[in-house]
Amino acid sequence: MGTIKRLFYPLGMATLIGFFAILTSYTNEGFLELDLRTMEWLHGLILLDALSVFADRWLVLILSLGLIIYLWVKMQNFRGMLFVFLAVGVGNGLNELMEYFFVTERPDLPRGLETFSFPSSHAMLGLLLYFTLAYFLAEHMVSKSAGWLIWMIAVLVVVLTGLSRVAGGEHFFSDVLAGWFIGYSLFVATAVWYEMRERQFRKILREDIE
Repeated sequence: MGTIKRLFYPLGMATLIGFFAILTSYTNEGFLELDLRTMEWLHGLILLDALSVFADRWLVLILSLGLIIYLWVKMQNFRGMLFVFLAVGVGNGLNELMEYFFVTERPDLPRGLETFSFPSSHAMLGLLLYFTLAYFLAEHMVSKSAGWLIWMIAVLVVVLTGLSRVAGGEHFFSDVLAGWFIGYSLFVATAVWYEMRERQFRKILREDIE
């Protein structure tokens, strides 16, 4: 999985910059046009709309707890358990803070909600959850092709879940894109912390053995 990590990790800084770029310019004419066009293309697609269930908070909670239990009982990986909490748990809290801090309105559509919309919680939490699942599942795959397949499925689920919020009229595409960007940056930051701690732990073990 080293190739995947070499490809994915440098994007963390780029997506963080991208998030702030959207934050400072999503009311510009270019973004407004993009939001309008994507709404015209996607709004009303019933099958796509239904996929938002993959990042509903109840499912995020169930899958996160399931992964924590797996890492605890099966792997005895306590740092991995903390990884899940930092990525998904802290990510959820951060998303709620940002939605109320930035105070942006949702689309003025029948399915529009009364809460604020920037960044999309489904896009952000969906990415954090499924990338974290892929990270630990792919790590234990025997073949590289199986690891790549898991990551491809995770990316597909994340993309479709984010776009489902545009199809359902709950978010503009700029909300979704911002959710992906900040979610990915948080995921990368958590993964970098985790791998640094793993290397330190293995180094200590080697020194104790010697």
